[in-house]
Amino acid sequence: MATGNLASVVVSVDGSEESMNALRWALDNLRLRPDGELVVLHVQPPPNIAAGLNPASIPFGGPSGLEVPAFTQAIEAHQRRITKAILEHALKICFEKNVEVKTEVIVGDPKEKICEVTANRNADLLVMGCRAIGPLKRMFLGSVSNYCINHVGCPVVVIKGT
Repeated sequence: MATGNLASVVVSVDGSEESMNALRWALDNLRLRPDGELVVLHVQPPPNIAAGLNPASIPFGGPSGLEVPAFTQAIEAHQRRITKAILEHALKICFEKNVEVKTEVIVGDPKEKICEVTANRNADLLVMGCRAIGPLKRMFLGSVSNYCINHVGCPVVVIKGT
């Protein structure tokens, strides 16, 4: 599927091997215009989503909605380390294939932010991986790739996991 008419391609990566396979697929199969750009995008979930919870409120009439700054800072620092590792892995793949890419990191809900960045960059194509999660998990968690397919304004290539 080589084409020389693509000006902007966004490849979304996360910690999964499927997303790295999507990056490999894009590097192996796509050809950009000479002035084109390939953007490796990583969306970092906000700390409250990443933690899955905040410290519990104090029981028996204590203050509620209490935010513990050290807790949030620790989660943010951990997320930065994860993001760094993910981007280093992605850039290593690009280096091995001798392809220069741009990287972008954004914080927010992955499905919404992937669509937002793709639109803002006027991307010609979005490439992403899809983990083979079961129907029950998909029902409760939803599918980022399915959301993006239905909400971005450009074609989407989804590289499925096994």
